[in-house]
Formats: sequence, C-alpha cells, structure tokens
Amino acid sequence: MPAVRKANKSSAASHGAKLFVLDTNVLMHDPTSIFRFEENDLYIPIMTLEELDNNKRGMSEVARNARQASRMLDEIISAVPDAISSGIALEAPSHGLATGRLFMQTEAISVELPTGLPTAKSDNQILSVLMFLARREPERAVILVSKDINMRIKARALGLAAQDYFNDKVLEDSELLYTGACALPADFWEAHAAGMESWSAEGHTSYRVTGPMPSRFLLNQFVHQEGERPFEAWVREQSGRTAVLETLVDYRHSKNSVWGITARNREQNFALNLLMNPDIDFVTLLGQAGTGKTLLTLAAGLTQVLDSRRYSEIIMTRVTVPVGEDIGFLPGSEEEKMAPWMGALEDNLDVLNGPSSENSQWGRAAATDLVRSRIKVKSLNFMRGRTFIQKFLIIDEAQNLTPKQMKTLITRAGPGTKVVCLGNIAQIDTPYLTEGSSGLSFVVDRFKGWPHSGHITLQRGERSRLADYAAEVL
Repeated sequence: MPAVRKANKSSAASHGAKLFVLDTNVLMHDPTSIFRFEENDLYIPIMTLEELDNNKRGMSEVARNARQASRMLDEIISAVPDAISSGIALEAPSHGLATGRLFMQTEAISVELPTGLPTAKSDNQILSVLMFLARREPERAVILVSKDINMRIKARALGLAAQDYFNDKVLEDSELLYTGACALPADFWEAHAAGMESWSAEGHTSYRVTGPMPSRFLLNQFVHQEGERPFEAWVREQSGRTAVLETLVDYRHSKNSVWGITARNREQNFALNLLMNPDIDFVTLLGQAGTGKTLLTLAAGLTQVLDSRRYSEIIMTRVTVPVGEDIGFLPGSEEEKMAPWMGALEDNLDVLNGPSSENSQWGRAAATDLVRSRIKVKSLNFMRGRTFIQKFLIIDEAQNLTPKQMKTLITRAGPGTKVVCLGNIAQIDTPYLTEGSSGLSFVVDRFKGWPHSGHITLQRGERSRLADYAAEVL
C-alpha cells in the first residue's frame, strides 16, 4: 500500500494533520462525525464497518444512526471509488466543513497484540490497526477516537494515543452552562445612569440602560439586585451597549397565584414568568430534585389550558430509562404502559388538586377527572411524524435525551404550541451521555438569546428539609 503511505506523508507534511482512527461507537453516536475533524485525516478500520453492519437492524436510535453512517460512507466512496487507496478528500462531501482525507482499511493487518488480548474481539482488532498505523507513520500523531472508556484505557496501556469524541459536547464544565439569571453589581445604576430612560406600560416598568454591562446581556435573561429595594427584571431588548429591562409579575404574591401555587423563591418567580408568558414558545428549567420544576410547569399548564384556554391540552412525555433493573414488558395501552414512569405527574397532581374548598368528596373527584382529561401522557417512541397544534408540551427528564432526539421532539411543535423541557443534568441515566453532551445542555446553549425562548436554573430545593439536606450531603 505505498500509495497510501505517500499520500499520508505529503498530507501530514503540508499541514501537520493528525490521523484519527474512528471506533464504531463514535459513528453510531453521531453519524456526521466524519465531517467534524476539520483539517485532520480519518481512518476507518474494516472492523468498524463490520460492527456497523451488525448494529444496523431494528428501529432503535443506535440502529438508525448505524444505517445513516453506512449511507454517508457509501455516498462519499461512490463519488470517487478509485481514490480509496490514496484517501478521499472530504471538502466536497462536507461542503467545506472538513478539509482532511478519509482512508479506509484496504489491506490485511497483522500485529502481535500482548498475550491475554483475544484477537477475535473487534475492539482488539481495531487496536491492532491503531498499532500498525502508529508504527507506519511515526511522523504524525495517530489517535484513537472512542466513546468506550475501557477501549481508551486499553489503548493508553499499550502506549497509544486515545481520546473521547468531544465535538458533541456543548461545554467541558457543567458549571459554565448558562443559568438564565445575572446579579447586578451594587453600583449598576450609578454606572449606567447617564441617558437612562424609563416608562410604564401594562403594569410593567421598563428601563433603557446603556453601558458596558448591557452589552453582555442576552434576550430574556433575568437580572436581579439585592438591597433595601430589591430589583428583578428581564432583558426584553438588547442591541450593542443598550438594553431594555422590564420588571416582572410577582408570582410570590397570593393575588398572582397560578392554580393555587405561588413562587417560594426568586428563581421560581423567574420560571413562572417564562411559563405564563404567551410570547415565550420554548422554556428550559434545570434544577436538582425538589426545586419545583414539574409542579410549577403543571400549574402554569393547567391555568392556561382550563382557565385562559390558551392551549387545548397538556401533553407530557419523558425518557423511559430505568434507574435499576428493567421490570420487563408492561401490559395495556400507551398511557397505561407509561403510567409507571409518570409517578412525578401523579404526585404533583395530588398537590395541585389538594384539599378542595368544597366539603363534598364528589366535587373533588369531578375536579380531578376534569384535570386528568386535559393531560395526555405520550411515549417518545411514537413522536416521529407528529405535529402538535396549540398544545402545552412538557418533556420531563430531558437530560437523558441526545441532541438528535431533542431536535426530533422540539420540531413536533406546530402553531400555538409551547414546549417546556425539564431536567437535572446531574442525574443522567443514559450510557454515552455526559453533562456536557446531553440534549438538555445542547438546547440551553443553542436557544439562549432567541427572542421566544427562556431558561432558568432553579437553585433552591423546596421539597422538605430532609430532601434538601440529602441533596447537599449525599
């Protein structure tokens, strides 16, 4: 295979490109990963193709990704079949995203692996390819890219370079994730007083401020200031060094209660302002257990479905990932199958339909039936192809969704639909997903600053002193 060696050396010499060897799980996680390595070259072992073939059957997300990866490789190779041995330029098929070359294994590779590593295992065959390439091309970095932690450990134990696939990660540290709120410094008004305008309309006071800090604000970001006269507002306009801050509805006051629920802290008040505003189509709420994400969302949904008739019904869905061992197949209809996963819904409805003002048990039962008739529980498995019109769509446990699954769900929204994503990125139960690569982190980052979306991270638990202490010390 001298042609490959010559092409690799000239490529490396021209721009110092690295050679990345792709493990199968990277392609099954993100089929477009072929175009995510910019100026670097890719090498796909024959065993990676074999594993793609073994995983392509079925209707799961993994099977769909395996088929898509196979189709993409077929399109790339079919365009220039004679260039496989010398490397296929990726610039044209990637529309300029990648400028490196794609190499496929076209020869039998035999490398002696350490005793104890069975050569029949696919992971070890990929490692042998990596060892072969590292010896053949010592002039440049040859790196294994894998989502499998043990595969990376084995590679490093053999003295080979290995790394995780980072392109799907929104951020490296979850503490850097956008929180949706910002504290104003004590001298904010003095520093931005020059030329400030203020006016009142529809019960809200607005302030147009100009200065260095407003240039960093995002649309629908909340700002607050402690002191003798606490100030809470959100950014309604932002351009250059100028921003318009509008005061909020105070949902901590009983006169503004939502389905009998009032905000217990500042972040809950911010959340209710997002949930109750008809101009906000997409809301993300993050927070640990007990911060009130589901309760506030259901209260806002019921108020806007049954009182103001803004939406026709509430649709609630969640990822069905068990925390322990799976309990097997469940009997019944779609809603009956989803019932065991909807304990949070039942618990919160018990709170919202609490002791009725009427003494009659019949009256409470009738109210409960009315509420339940307007809440539909749907499975994620049947969401493709659907369009929800004038619905209040709640996606619970959204931290277990991949970015691609999140896109599939959010694009179901039709005219007049509001989508609310709830989750805690510290409780991810899905393999291959981390705090940085979760679909929830992905949408929080991508939607920030859009005029019709809002986000808030709920900080304080309001469930009980026991739950708060457990969340802190355990």
